[in-house]
Amino acid sequence: MLLVYTHKISPRLKYVFKHICTRVLGIKVSFTTKIEAFIAHDSLKMSYTKQQLGNEFFIKSHEILFEQGLSDIEINIQDWGNTKCFFSLGEKSAMPFDIFSASFYLLSRYEEYLPHVKDEYGRFTATESLAYKKGFLHQPVVDIWAYKFKDILQKQYPEFEFPRRAYQIKPIIDVPSAYNYKLKGIMRTLGGAIKDVSMLRLRSLYTRFTVLLGFRHDPFDTFKYVINRQKHTRFKFIFFFLIGGYSTYDKGINPNKKEFVSLIKHVGDYCKVGLKISYFALGDISLLKKEKVRMDNILNTNTKASRQSFSKLNLPESYRNLIDLEIQEDYTMGYASHIGFRAGSCSTFLFYDLDYEVQTPLKIIPYHLMDYALLKHKSLLDKKKVINEIIHEIKQVNGEFVPVFHNYTFGEDNRWNGFKELFNLILDSPNEA
Repeated sequence: MLLVYTHKISPRLKYVFKHICTRVLGIKVSFTTKIEAFIAHDSLKMSYTKQQLGNEFFIKSHEILFEQGLSDIEINIQDWGNTKCFFSLGEKSAMPFDIFSASFYLLSRYEEYLPHVKDEYGRFTATESLAYKKGFLHQPVVDIWAYKFKDILQKQYPEFEFPRRAYQIKPIIDVPSAYNYKLKGIMRTLGGAIKDVSMLRLRSLYTRFTVLLGFRHDPFDTFKYVINRQKHTRFKFIFFFLIGGYSTYDKGINPNKKEFVSLIKHVGDYCKVGLKISYFALGDISLLKKEKVRMDNILNTNTKASRQSFSKLNLPESYRNLIDLEIQEDYTMGYASHIGFRAGSCSTFLFYDLDYEVQTPLKIIPYHLMDYALLKHKSLLDKKKVINEIIHEIKQVNGEFVPVFHNYTFGEDNRWNGFKELFNLILDSPNEA
């Protein structure tokens, strides 16, 4: 166990030390403000405060972990080996940067509470982030810093054996609409057909009616393929089905359709299933509750995981609503249009509510790549290169790679050519050295 001496045990301090030490490095951590208890401790120990006590392992503390609320923090990014860091420290500190304060800034999404420009969906964008602007979005810096901390601590305590964690994957299959043509109802089908004719999309019109007449497979119905891939890997996929009502933003399948309900149940026999929250339920807890109850009834169990439509988050309200409805895990923390690490991490972390200054029980599983972001890269070779680069970054810290694919990504649309191969590349990555 690591004992940390500090001048004040704050909620922020406990939160970030437990994340780095316990979640990432696998060691227990406790805290004391009493010098006598610190001196008496005969295992791993360090002081995290304003001034060193004596000759102990010491990291100088930045003020952010002892503050409350938001303040205008000056951040100067500097190079540190093959990565970047901020909150630099004096010479006496065992590390040149306060990685705990810097990690807290990223994990708490401090910058998303500050004034920023949103996109047309009301989202915080990658280009607004510190990580993008300063060139470290492509690295899981929180995990990299944690391992740098481990290396320095190991030199101080060479006989201590740190636990080892292994690289893992957690593929997400996002299902905004299970079918392109099936189960859409008479009015939507008729409207779609008229639109095809008016826009001279004769191939789409032909496909629509061959699917509806049973002569052809619906192009979005790739569930057999994905389930088959699940059977050949030890890592569980997570499907997120949209079961909200039809709207401007969400055009899914009516959840009262028996065939759709049967599909969700069938997928649930092989993979985990969570709720894809509709766009208008993001800010309406009564609507969100209806959707959760609906999914609970379909799965015949409490829905534990969610993903927000369009990867939209309104902090802290979005996460507070999930906590109120006892959803345990959220998979929205990422950027739809950019590959990288929105919270600077490839490890699960708990949501810290900056307004209430409290660690919550909601687990945040950040995703690092969405299929749409790969479309920026024209050739299949370039797409593979980008995927291999992010896999390499995550393997360096034995983290967890969470990619997001859609059911239709594995369909017949030309723009998704080669994406089955990319998906298989990710599935095979844990088997490669």
